[in-house]
Amino acid sequence: MGRLEDVIKEVRGAIRNIISSEIDVSDVTMEGPTVVVYTKDIDKFAENPEIVKQIAQTIRKRILIRPDPKIVKPPEVAEDEIRKCIPQDADVREIFFDAENGEVTIEAGNPLKASGANGAIENQIKKATGWVPRIVRAPPIPSKTVEEIRKLLREYDAERKKFLGEVSSRICRLLTKQDKWVRVTSLGGFREVGRSASLLSTPESMVLIDCGLETSSDGNGTPYFYIPEIKNSFSEIDAIVVTHAHLDHCGLVPALYKFGYNGPVYCTPPTRDLMTLLQIDYIRVSQAEGKKPLYESKHIREMLKHTIVLKYGETTDIAPDIRLTFHNAGHILGSAIAHFHIGEGLYNIAFTGDIKFEKTWLFNQAATKFPRLETLVIEATYGGHKDTQPSREEASERLTQIVRETLTKGGKVIIPVFAVGRSQEVMIVLEEKMKIGDIPPVPVYLDGMIYEATGIHTTYPEYLNSQLRQLIIESGENPFLSSVFQKVDSAEKRERILGDVESCIVLATSGMMNGGPIMEYFREWADDGKNTLVFVGYQGEGTLGRRLQKGLKEITLNVKGNPYEVKVEMAIETCEGFSGHSDRTQLLNYIGSLDSRPERVIVGHGEESKCIELASAIYKKYGIETKAPMNLETVRVK
Repeated sequence: MGRLEDVIKEVRGAIRNIISSEIDVSDVTMEGPTVVVYTKDIDKFAENPEIVKQIAQTIRKRILIRPDPKIVKPPEVAEDEIRKCIPQDADVREIFFDAENGEVTIEAGNPLKASGANGAIENQIKKATGWVPRIVRAPPIPSKTVEEIRKLLREYDAERKKFLGEVSSRICRLLTKQDKWVRVTSLGGFREVGRSASLLSTPESMVLIDCGLETSSDGNGTPYFYIPEIKNSFSEIDAIVVTHAHLDHCGLVPALYKFGYNGPVYCTPPTRDLMTLLQIDYIRVSQAEGKKPLYESKHIREMLKHTIVLKYGETTDIAPDIRLTFHNAGHILGSAIAHFHIGEGLYNIAFTGDIKFEKTWLFNQAATKFPRLETLVIEATYGGHKDTQPSREEASERLTQIVRETLTKGGKVIIPVFAVGRSQEVMIVLEEKMKIGDIPPVPVYLDGMIYEATGIHTTYPEYLNSQLRQLIIESGENPFLSSVFQKVDSAEKRERILGDVESCIVLATSGMMNGGPIMEYFREWADDGKNTLVFVGYQGEGTLGRRLQKGLKEITLNVKGNPYEVKVEMAIETCEGFSGHSDRTQLLNYIGSLDSRPERVIVGHGEESKCIELASAIYKKYGIETKAPMNLETVRVK
């Protein structure tokens, strides 16, 4: 591959060979990994989607068709025109312009009225403004995080264009090495859970997959970055790929911009928004606990300026010899299996991140179809020989039983949850069971970031499973909007709940009880035997949650700098089956269900015994070469 100018020249030639002379192409350029084609005939491309597909297949790059700047009106002028075109009863809530895609997204309470019969209003907007309209249903729960990210990206539009140009040059640089090899170096999260990070290396490129924090560690455990490949210079890394938004996979990404990294971060759109929410909360919680966070909010903004989002199924170059495609992982909103195609057919490797190989109340099961796959890097959180989980239906019935028995005694139920994923699934179960009368109708309080995270879920309904998507978007029945749910949005409201004698259910963060508002409810209600604490997610070794599961009965908490003794008289229950991780059976079935059976499986993201046991089970069942490396090991896969 030659210099950037040669690549664009090659692309121009390929486009001219494919496109009819009747279609005007005013310019072709590259922004990051994407080839951008500017045209005054945006309608003709819209009418012939096969043209774009043919161009992409010919030049083997991501293609974006964008209206010529000469026909596009400035956003402030275009917004006035758009509001004139759309009737008031369409209930337009938000209009925002995406210069990177040449699109204007219009959020409306009634998208059909905003579009008009047969898309007549959309065509009218296109002609009046030059922007390509994308009319969507307004999220039922507005998200402040989403709004702030969109605002920031608009403000930094010029900076992003410059950055994308630099990414293009780096991707299109000349290949200079004769050697052909592929290596994976484990930097964190191997034979342990937490601080996940892997380095994918070729003679030409380096890609960091995930960059997490050990959130259950008092010392903010971080990956091992003192390796020869990096040499204390993060500028050598071509790209960071984030599989999903949990802090043990994305929590340290902003710090890399503090340490000198200036390249792109690739993730799905929901992952970008959710990881921003959780990273901001990490700073807040660290400061509240008297710890020094590893980065500041300005580093999160820097990360956002450098983030390039990809939908499931989109393939893009991220280095001169590496292409990336995301596939659904089924773990949390936007979670992705990252598939890398290296060289011109040289090698294919996929990193699952955290996966769920079962359809859940929120998501479809993890994807199994890959064109080619020689090595798979898979998690082993529940990979031990005794790690089996109930089905979602069994988990629902068990939670219903625990809650009903507690409420019948006049007690309160506390459920520690992660704001993302488990919260929303538990909400769906509680809403359904109250609706049919299996659980008495009591208030369900949402404390921490749960409500905001739920708002992000409703912003991206296309990432939910088909049934829930249809329920929310088409039928207008949104379980998240049930009147049983009450947002705890102030310390005063939390104090009122703590002093209330009536039964209730509280969902609060953090999920492993290593901080957050859950601690206030636990401190006040732990000494009452009528109450119940229910764990619905994984509890890391060393966390308070794990110690309570093991039978801890007395604990000293730090309350405003003073010791506070707590006697645990409340019932401690673990309701398995809600996990976003696959159990051992599902992990083995996932390997067996892959369309393209890998030659090698690398196992990580699990306690040491579980990684070794899962690796052994995969080898015994399928005869596939397996390895459970320790941190700082390098495996040459090609």
